[in-house]
Amino acid sequence: MPGVHSPGGAARALRSPGRAATEPTRRLPVLVAVPAVLGLALLVLPLLALFPRVDWATFPEAITSPAALAALGLSLRTGAVAVVFCVAFGVPLALLVSRVPRRAAAVLRTLVTLPLVLPPLVGGMALLYLLGRNGLLGRYLEVVGIAVPFTTAAVVLAQTFVAMPFLVISLEGALRTAGTRYEVVAATLGASRWTVLRRITLPLVAPGLLAGTVLSFARAVGEFGATALVAGNSPGITQTMPMAIYSAFNGSGVTRDSALALAVLLVVVALVILLLLRDWRRKEVW
Repeated sequence: MPGVHSPGGAARALRSPGRAATEPTRRLPVLVAVPAVLGLALLVLPLLALFPRVDWATFPEAITSPAALAALGLSLRTGAVAVVFCVAFGVPLALLVSRVPRRAAAVLRTLVTLPLVLPPLVGGMALLYLLGRNGLLGRYLEVVGIAVPFTTAAVVLAQTFVAMPFLVISLEGALRTAGTRYEVVAATLGASRWTVLRRITLPLVAPGLLAGTVLSFARAVGEFGATALVAGNSPGITQTMPMAIYSAFNGSGVTRDSALALAVLLVVVALVILLLLRDWRRKEVW
């Protein structure tokens, strides 16, 4: 029987490259396929378990209650502001990490990734000891009458702290993939550094920048641990959606039905954003 290594098999492989490329995937060993399915179930089933518990008859009322709308609005506003800070500081940081020598880049990448692996409560404690009344910077801010902890500004700072690494890592990977050859050509033709950055570098990595921005926004809206320590849980001021959900399941704040409805709403919104982002990136590739 002719195989892939025969002329006929090679011709068939050339005529249907997609089939040849997916052939190894269909031949995964059972010892690989079974854990893969179990891993997918571990990620998906907990989210699916939320939906049967929702009272769909009262769902619109639950997500439009005053407390739920206040938490939702605060999360979206602070998340949007946090993303602005992530872009303003994260883009230059990603450019720096992608352009410095390898050893320095490894150190910077480790520092950027650290907030991702630290427990969020540790991040909140660190921000509190930095900006608190007796903190490293907070004591000087106190002198001029600026108090950051337990304010809406503290929510934004906590969200920025945990969300910025997503943007930096996504953009830095895109920058390394794009390389510097087009930048070098533009520079030899007399373009200034700012022109090269604005007309060459950023357009080339636009998909990575968009992906990092979306992931940062999703992470900022879902932030809980750091916000709880440095900002507290004051309705209308620092009570974001995750804080409202936590309060509801501890018997205070919004009702439990509203908390469950908000949780489902967050899942749906995140899924829609990720699907739209995937489709946009696919169009960019093609």
